[in-house]
Amino acid sequence: MRLGDEPESSNFEDRTGQSGGFGLGGGNALGCLLPLVASRFGIVGIVILLLGYCALSQFGGGGLLTGGGPTTTAPTAAGQSTLDPQTKHFMLEVLGSTEQVWGDVFQKSGQRYTPTTLVAYSNLYQSGCGAAQSAMGPFYCPTDQRIYIDPQFFNELSTRFNAPGDFPTAYVIAHEVGHHVQDLEGTLDQAHNLQARASQTEGNAVQVRIELQADCYAGVWAKRSGGMEAGDLEEGMRAAEAIGDDTLQKEAQGRVVPDSFTHGTSAQRMAALRTGLDSGDPAACKF
Repeated sequence: MRLGDEPESSNFEDRTGQSGGFGLGGGNALGCLLPLVASRFGIVGIVILLLGYCALSQFGGGGLLTGGGPTTTAPTAAGQSTLDPQTKHFMLEVLGSTEQVWGDVFQKSGQRYTPTTLVAYSNLYQSGCGAAQSAMGPFYCPTDQRIYIDPQFFNELSTRFNAPGDFPTAYVIAHEVGHHVQDLEGTLDQAHNLQARASQTEGNAVQVRIELQADCYAGVWAKRSGGMEAGDLEEGMRAAEAIGDDTLQKEAQGRVVPDSFTHGTSAQRMAALRTGLDSGDPAACKF
């Protein structure tokens, strides 16, 4: 992507190299053991087995894909940032661009866009929704309206999921910003109300709708940002294909269980991203 002229966002906290502690935070009215479970970019299989199903309202929208095993980094002095300066610059350019795009969208509808804050952490940190663990991927927490990302995840996106390039990294951030937009619009509350009276399978289907809309919103941002370059579309489609529930389940367990899908199939995710990219219109991103 070409974002060289974009101002960096100031809504950022670098917590890499720090220890944020481990514990449970945020509301837990429905009895979920970890209020972050379905808010992640994806959910590690063992976590699903241990915790089962949780309604999404406590923790907002989910994410793109499942993180891998625990990441390892070189030892650093306590509190010393481990964030690569170039990675930080690109993250803040993307975040700044989302603020401009969604600010314009909200303004045209007579509303004011309140930006989210992006928190970069390493390995383990405490969010407003509970423990943030890098092995479970990036997520958005509506309790404190922050996005939490371990930047090591971007390396995994390139290697494990074979989705290198700038655009997949931007897609990750824009997808989570999409959940923030859903939070501001009241869509996350609407989804919670639907899940509260639904079966687990029906609740999973609601979660899929949330994820696909966030994918579409990511495409809307990319279209309106004006930063798309040759090859970005292919990179985005490759990333979306790699993170579909069907693809991930088949790779992990050799079979696909559609009733357990929470993020959408590869085809659905590619189509949602493409809808946003082609239209540039948030109204095209149906929940």
